[in-house]
Amino acid sequence: MAPPDVVCNNNEAIGFTNLFSLCDGTFAINGVTLLSKVPGNVTFSSFSTICPASDAPPSLIKQVKSRSSRGGFLGFSQPAVADRLVNSLGKFSSRNFLSIFRFKTWWSTMWVGSCGSDLQMETQWVLFQVPELSSYVLLLPLIEGRFRSAIHPGNDDHVLICAESGSSQVQADSFKAIAYIHVCDNPYTLMKEAYSAARVHLNTFRLREEKAVPPIVDKFGWCTWDAFYLTVDPVGVWHGVKDFVDGGLPPRFLIIDDGWQSVNLDGDNPLEDAKNLVFGGEQMTARLYRFEECERFRRYREGTLLSPEACSYDKNRPKMILCKAKELENAKKARDKAIRDGTTELSGFDRRIVELKKEIDQMLADREELPVDRSGSSSSTGLRAFIEDLKTKFKGLDDVYVWQALCGAWGGVRPGSTHLDSKLVPVNLSPGLAGTMDDLAVDKIIEGGIGLVRPDQAADLYDSMHSYLASTGVTGVKVDVIHTLEYVCEEHGGRVELAKAYYDGLSRSLVKNFNGTGIISSMQQSNDFFFLGTRQVAMGRTGDDFWFEDPHGDPMGIYWLQGAHMINNSYNSLWMGEFMQPDWDMFQTDHACAEFHAASRAICGGPVYVSDSLGCHDFNLLKKLVFPDGTIPRCQHHALPTRDCLFKNPLFDEKTILKIWNLNKFGGVVGAFNCQGAGWDPKEKRVKGYPHCYKPMAGAVHVTDVEWAQKKECGGMGEADEYAVYLHQAKELLLMTPSSDAIHFGLQPSSLELFNFVPARMIGGDCKFAAIGLVNMFNSVGTLLEVEAGEGEGGIAVRMKVKGGGELMAYSDRKPERSYVNGVEVGFEWGEDGKLRVDLAWEENNGGVSEVTFAYRFIGES
Repeated sequence: MAPPDVVCNNNEAIGFTNLFSLCDGTFAINGVTLLSKVPGNVTFSSFSTICPASDAPPSLIKQVKSRSSRGGFLGFSQPAVADRLVNSLGKFSSRNFLSIFRFKTWWSTMWVGSCGSDLQMETQWVLFQVPELSSYVLLLPLIEGRFRSAIHPGNDDHVLICAESGSSQVQADSFKAIAYIHVCDNPYTLMKEAYSAARVHLNTFRLREEKAVPPIVDKFGWCTWDAFYLTVDPVGVWHGVKDFVDGGLPPRFLIIDDGWQSVNLDGDNPLEDAKNLVFGGEQMTARLYRFEECERFRRYREGTLLSPEACSYDKNRPKMILCKAKELENAKKARDKAIRDGTTELSGFDRRIVELKKEIDQMLADREELPVDRSGSSSSTGLRAFIEDLKTKFKGLDDVYVWQALCGAWGGVRPGSTHLDSKLVPVNLSPGLAGTMDDLAVDKIIEGGIGLVRPDQAADLYDSMHSYLASTGVTGVKVDVIHTLEYVCEEHGGRVELAKAYYDGLSRSLVKNFNGTGIISSMQQSNDFFFLGTRQVAMGRTGDDFWFEDPHGDPMGIYWLQGAHMINNSYNSLWMGEFMQPDWDMFQTDHACAEFHAASRAICGGPVYVSDSLGCHDFNLLKKLVFPDGTIPRCQHHALPTRDCLFKNPLFDEKTILKIWNLNKFGGVVGAFNCQGAGWDPKEKRVKGYPHCYKPMAGAVHVTDVEWAQKKECGGMGEADEYAVYLHQAKELLLMTPSSDAIHFGLQPSSLELFNFVPARMIGGDCKFAAIGLVNMFNSVGTLLEVEAGEGEGGIAVRMKVKGGGELMAYSDRKPERSYVNGVEVGFEWGEDGKLRVDLAWEENNGGVSEVTFAYRFIGES
């Protein structure tokens, strides 16, 4: 870390005014107007004149200072103090922009337009296209003092900045650096530079490059959510893990999602768990009343499921319970509709609801119960015993994460139930959230309020929870419902101060209990979390939940929601990837769009995990994603939209296919996905289907779509004269040069293609070669660990180390004379089209790695 007295000086300000100018109501960059009609109370300051001392690494400070002329700060002043100040920054029109805005309290998505009035409420950043300068400009709302800011749309194409504290007791009338603006000729480099500058300036968070990511990033896992929802129990989890192991793909991490905690409702016995909760929504007014696991897990005894007499399990029962709960949910909706329609006779609805509740209660009571050890001989019980037995039986299971809400449970901590001082606080939504869509979770939290632990006890809250979990063998937490703090900050110094207390407590607990890395953040996509809560957090969800169907009943939701999920993940990764490892969330392998999801996860650069119900697995699909040891061939960057998608709408413009790029050690990949068919409706303020857009689309891809220079060690691959291009779905192998025409293709709705680009190099002066990798895997090139070519005694050879089993493919314009796998000569196939193939088996004793050699002259031949 830099010493406290390291500061930014003014040396880099030379030439600054030649780049940026704010004069006579016009904000311009190198003479090109970005904003006009800028009010006279708006100010602009150079980065160097504002930047304070920073604890950033000296190397990062040096980099930021060297680029300081590319950015600066906007501020404003008003005549009266207030806790919420809204001010125009000027207006723009006829200029393409990409933005990210909060469409729910906790989830963000992309939006594009061409004028200020096209912006949405709660916009987190705006990226402008400035073709006059062949550049891009980022407008980034910041935190200043105890105020957080966001961009809002104004009248007559004005851009408004809203600075709010969240407390009527915290007021201000002026800001010097409430927003940052940065210019660069590369949009991806721009994001990196702008957020690096914000990191040095704010000194409240750390970049992804400064932190270790959780070890689960390279692994395959299973999350219990869609399999059980709130009914999760040890027997079900055990058999769920066993399913994957028996199928040949052992999960290396497990997430026990919501449902394991000890929670109850305000009217319940304060010392007992809430009874028979099933679906998400029912628990959202419940509060944590003890830090230990609920009774279903608490009653587990060491060795129970290891014994030959372990209880049987009906894999269909969880789905039967969920189906019956769905009937109950529909019955309640029908009753509500009848009331809205003016029906007064509701007895029939009430009888049906009572009947269904009884049926569900009976089904839950009839579940296979764990035998109770009454002898007292068991040395270990509860969650600890269960995790020990899991790891004893399933040797590859490295990590067990459990779910929690930021405030403990959805409704916080029940007052009087623990040693902590928890107070029931009513919820107050900020005016900006009026522009977001209706959300059941928000409605439920408003209904119940939050049992908020006193901010100075936040560290105690997390340590009490996490030290217990760590003692049971839990290695990490999935922290959800993060953005509730802004609801309850009135009496606690506002949203920034309350967030600082909670996030500092969380960070300290992670270091103490989970090696500093054991966390997935979720429901957190608001800028104040990223600016304040990511000192330690190094992995986070980039998209709204995987919805396997539309909860509002649109039958096409099973398809169009998947495109929306894909868009959320890819565009949010543009900014979240600077703070943490993007996590693209779980999916189900038996879903109608499972392959669509699987291919995106294969190249997203993050972990791969699913939420399959028991017995509902497509192992053939999973084997394209996951190695037999439960690891994955992960890309080296995080997937991002290609440049030609940045200012388009791949959801419902009827012309754009989403393309995302990523990098492997020996090649690049572009995934193309037809996501058309849904998106945000600004008038209805919700995400909805656009059926007329759900249709086949045409697209084009080029090697220049891969941003090779975004990873230093991959930059050289972008300078090749020729590339081999492998199309995964079409199973075609093509050649392309940087000057070639683009490859044109078509995609059906909810379908995809993966394009692997590998430099074709000359070896030995007379042979052109490109290693493609295992083409039975989605991320083919990611299976290559080493590739080298050289002259040996008697000939030329290409030597590779490849992880996995299946069909190894390479491009070679000459037929090799020999091929070897692990030193043994084997047969191979070669065609005039250059396709070179050899079959590999999974090498269990060598970590799945095979050594492959193609010899172009027999070594040892005279």
